[in-house]
Amino acid sequence: MNRVAIFPGSFDPFTRGHESIIRRALPMFDQIIVMIGYNSNKQPYYPLEKREEWINRVFKNDPNITVAKFEGFQYILRGLRTSADFEYERAIAQINKDMRPEIETVFLLTTPETTAISSTIVRDILLHKGDASQFLPACIDISEFYED
Repeated sequence: MNRVAIFPGSFDPFTRGHESIIRRALPMFDQIIVMIGYNSNKQPYYPLEKREEWINRVFKNDPNITVAKFEGFQYILRGLRTSADFEYERAIAQINKDMRPEIETVFLLTTPETTAISSTIVRDILLHKGDASQFLPACIDISEFYED
């Protein structure tokens, strides 16, 4: 049986922290599906198509990582930056386990250098026309955020 994990999130925008979690998890799974989700507590800033394009570009040489609709997953992969993240994610994982006992949630701690990176903070830097390039995957050009 293949070990398939999903990594859900809004990825608005996709950051080096997200990239790090996925790359570090890849040896644990046969496939990771990056699922761009809708968060009812957040108004999306970047269009879904653009976020999908960025993630596909980051992992263009990794055939075991896809951005797609999913069916039949067994694992949910989540990154934890802080203890507050843990409490929030733990509650969701427990509800998911009650609803679908066959699904396991796997948590990875962020690396020290990516702990402070959050999509919310990076988005705020970008909205104020700041240089957030150090927080984005290297293949994503900062000028793309200022198009239109």
